[in-house]
Amino acid sequence: MKASSVLVLFVMFFLFFHAPKAFARLEIDQRDYNQAWKNYLAGDSSKKPDRIYQYEDCFKKAAQENDLPFSLVLAVARGESFFNPKAMSKKSCYGIMQIQWPGTAKDMGITSLTDLMDPCKNIAAGAKYLRLLMNRYDDNIHLALAGYNHGPGAIGKNPSVDDIPEGAQWYSGYIHHHLEKILKKNVPAGKPIKITPGYPEQKLEIIAFNQPYRAKGFYDTIQARASSINLDWFRSGPGRFQVVMLYNSDAELNSGLQVLNDLGFKNN
Repeated sequence: MKASSVLVLFVMFFLFFHAPKAFARLEIDQRDYNQAWKNYLAGDSSKKPDRIYQYEDCFKKAAQENDLPFSLVLAVARGESFFNPKAMSKKSCYGIMQIQWPGTAKDMGITSLTDLMDPCKNIAAGAKYLRLLMNRYDDNIHLALAGYNHGPGAIGKNPSVDDIPEGAQWYSGYIHHHLEKILKKNVPAGKPIKITPGYPEQKLEIIAFNQPYRAKGFYDTIQARASSINLDWFRSGPGRFQVVMLYNSDAELNSGLQVLNDLGFKNN
């Protein structure tokens, strides 16, 4: 079955009766992400995923050359583009790490759009930019990510973690969500890595929202009721946040669609 199959969703009915919290106007997450990132640096930053990612060598080289945790660079790439080297945004951001053209790209030494679309050069530029921001903010990942998303000019040189823009706060939590996905199965540093064939996964959009808290609320609700399927949510453009099902095979896709059907979603 092709991933382009159209899902006819009785979403409003389902959420009204089964997930009223998904419509509540709440923050994305009340966690202290500044502290969460500090905990990550102190403990989990040396852990490695249990799978091999596309462009693995490029990610490792970029992380090593810029003294960044490997899993952090992967998390930014996952959240920005889901590892898509052809990703483009309406704000002229390109590639796996969504580097803005021409400003940020040229600051990172990339002088042509062709080079920016090269996966390994794009990853290198993103890691270099993240390292510059880490230096600017004394290795505070929360603030560095705020700068990566909003631009350092919008964050300032000596910001309070409580005073950065709401969207930048959200972005830090969003990348932390993708870090948790990266490290959901992990092995300690130095241990052999299990290779999972068929990665990266394919994704099928289930539904899209115009607010991130709605996407996350829907994701949390459905995942709690259907833990056997691999769901996630992504920012897919300005004002667009999609909930997707990830799968590696037609068998996984069909199984996931059946679970969704059992929950009240129907596939045409």
